[in-house]
Amino acid sequence: MAIEVAAKALAVWVVILVLAVVNGTFREAVLIPTLGTTSGLILSGVLLCILILAVTYLLLPWLGTRRSGQLFLIGFSWLALTLVFEFSFGLLRGKALPEILGAYTFKGGNLWPAVLLVTAAAPWLAARVRGWL
Repeated sequence: MAIEVAAKALAVWVVILVLAVVNGTFREAVLIPTLGTTSGLILSGVLLCILILAVTYLLLPWLGTRRSGQLFLIGFSWLALTLVFEFSFGLLRGKALPEILGAYTFKGGNLWPAVLLVTAAAPWLAARVRGWL
């Protein structure tokens, strides 16, 4: 992958990361207190998936690639960055590994595994929706 495309992909991931943090804050401050834990988690997960897909769709032309292989590489890079961020952030906050791994189940309405799948597939899916593939 060209350095320019990689740098732009990293910038898009940072935008997604900021939106994910805002979504998590909204979930904890508004959705869960209003709707309850299960419904709040479900709505938050769906909202984050929509945000990831929307940002990817809007910024895909700026990335400058239409090649399937590069789109998959970008998506899996975003997935890897997300996992590194999540595990590092959790460990730095003093969470035990089993507690961190608990987020990677569908228990109690948690859609985090689906969000990760959407993150990995978003560049390719956005290109398909745009009719590029």
